[in-house]
Amino acid sequence: MNSGRNFSIPQLNRSYFANCGSNNFLPQLLVKSILLLPRAIALGNNLLLRTLMRYNLLNGLASDEELSSLLHRKPSHHYKVYKIPKRKFGFRVIAQPTEELKNVQRKIVSLLEHRIKIHKSATAYREKMSIKDNAKIHSNSTYLLKLDLKDFFNSITPDILFNCLDEQNVVLSSYDKIALKELLFWNRTKKEKGKLVLSVGAPSSPFLSNVIMYSFDNEISNYCEKKGINYSRYADDMTFSTLGKGGLFVIPRVVETSLINHFQHNLKINYSKTIFSSKAHNRHITGITLANNNKLTIGRTKKKYVSALVHKAKYKLLDEHDLLHLQGLLSFVRHVEPDFISSLKNKYGSQVILNIKKYSVR
Repeated sequence: MNSGRNFSIPQLNRSYFANCGSNNFLPQLLVKSILLLPRAIALGNNLLLRTLMRYNLLNGLASDEELSSLLHRKPSHHYKVYKIPKRKFGFRVIAQPTEELKNVQRKIVSLLEHRIKIHKSATAYREKMSIKDNAKIHSNSTYLLKLDLKDFFNSITPDILFNCLDEQNVVLSSYDKIALKELLFWNRTKKEKGKLVLSVGAPSSPFLSNVIMYSFDNEISNYCEKKGINYSRYADDMTFSTLGKGGLFVIPRVVETSLINHFQHNLKINYSKTIFSSKAHNRHITGITLANNNKLTIGRTKKKYVSALVHKAKYKLLDEHDLLHLQGLLSFVRHVEPDFISSLKNKYGSQVILNIKKYSVR
C-alpha cells in the first residue's frame, strides 16, 4: 500500500492550466487550491487541506481561524444605522459596517473585480468615470426618459448576487456562499433568519450592484441599440434618450419585463420618479443640465447661486462651513463647465477664485 507521502496528481500541473485557455476559465485561487491539494495530503496538513476543500473564491482572504472567528461574530448584525435627509423629501437609511468588516469587504471586491464584467452602460462607481460621462451619452439627443429603481441596494439579496456570479462563471462553494452572506450583506432586522440585503454604506455595495446588473444592462442596451436609443445607468438612475419623437414611451414596459425576468419581483421601477422630457423643457441628468446647444452645463439657477457665494467670499462674508461648501461647488463647476470658471475670474478676479481654492481649515 502506497504511503500518503508518495501521493501525486501529475496531470494537474501548471502547464495544464496554462493550456486551458479562456474557454475553460477557472478562478485563479481555485487553480491554486487544486495545485496545493496533493501537497496538503502528502504533508498531512489537515488545516491546509480543510481550508482548500472549503473555499474556492475566499481561499486566501484570511487564515481559517480569522475567517471562522469573524463569521462566528455574525458581522451582518453589527452595522451602525443612521438616517440622512433626501434632497426633496424623506430620509435615506445608511448602514455602515465596522472598520474590520469594511476592510474584508474591500478585499472581496479585489478578488472579484478582475474576474467579472461590468457593462459599459453602467457609469457609476467606475474608475475614471463620472456623472459627466453619464450625461454626455445623451447630450446630442432631443427626447429624454429617466427611470429610477426603488430601494436599489436594499433590494439586492445574496441569491441575486450568487446567480449573477454563476452567470459569469465565478465558482462558489457552499462555504463561500455562507461566508459571503455574512461578510457582504446587512441583516436589517437582526433576527436569526432576518432578510439579508446590500447596505448603503458598505464599500462593497456599489461594485456588487454593478455586478448583479450586468445581464440586465446587456439586454436593455442591445434592445436600445436596435431602436436607435441611447441608454445609461448611474446606480439606480436609468436614462434613455433619442432623436425621434414617441420612441421612449414603450421603454418602461420593456424595463419592467426585463427586471422580472432577471430578478423576479425584487427590483422594481419607482414610477413616482419617472420623467419624460425634451428640448422644450429643462433636461437634467444626475445633477447636470443638457443645454439645447447639446452642451453640458450646471444650469442657470446654480450659476446664480455660485456667483452669489463668490461675491460674498470676495468681501469675506462667508464662514468656514460656507467656504468649504463653495470649494466643492467650484470643483464641480470646473469639472462640468470650465468656461464658467473663466467667467467668474473675469468678474471677481483670478485671485479671489484662487484664494477660495486654496482655503483650508486652520
